[in-house]
Amino acid sequence: MTAVSRDILTGLSEQHLLKRSDGFMLHKDVAEPFIALCEAAKAAGIELKIVSAFRSYQRQSAIWQAKFSGNRAVYHQDGHLVDISSLTGKAKLDAILLYSALPGASRHHWGTDLDVYDAAAVAADYKPQLEPAEYQHDGPFYRLYQWLCRNAADFGFFLPYREYQGGVAAEPWHLSYRPVAQQYQAQMTPILLKHCIERHPIAGQSLVLQHLDSIVSQYVNNICDAAQ
Repeated sequence: MTAVSRDILTGLSEQHLLKRSDGFMLHKDVAEPFIALCEAAKAAGIELKIVSAFRSYQRQSAIWQAKFSGNRAVYHQDGHLVDISSLTGKAKLDAILLYSALPGASRHHWGTDLDVYDAAAVAADYKPQLEPAEYQHDGPFYRLYQWLCRNAADFGFFLPYREYQGGVAAEPWHLSYRPVAQQYQAQMTPILLKHCIERHPIAGQSLVLQHLDSIVSQYVNNICDAAQ
């Protein structure tokens, strides 16, 4: 396995990325497979569009800060708001980590992962909310989800959060390019993240470092099997 730089793994570098015409950045080895996936989807009447692709450490840190401080909404799996001010310790971290990755540990840092929707299924001015209901039976993107479950693997992609496994909530919109992401995930360790967070402080840093081993186990390595 080829060693990957810490800065690439933790979202502090963009040297591994290519910028698409739509402005989104993907890993250079993911750009062409994703185009092929889009072409196959188009033949099935699906217009695959990106909502989010590469996300830097700084961007993830800003999201984390806003949620930790209560300035950005935090949600339960059932869609209800969480009163983040009422939570302390690991419970506060768990509430945020359900939908937002720890800075330095997001799969979006790698350029291998992206959130997608079907533009052909909605009006041109529709703003995807990336909520489970949109991808369930009565939602506009249910057909897309079903198609991805059947066909994504043919192009090297899988759904790491296809279902809830006690870590990250189910994200039927989240695609990952397995050949590269698998290598990157294997090199993500608590020690690497500790060094990153100590160099680039985040909200609740001491609490995060206290629980870092369990965070990596529960939220970083706990994904749905790519082979399923």
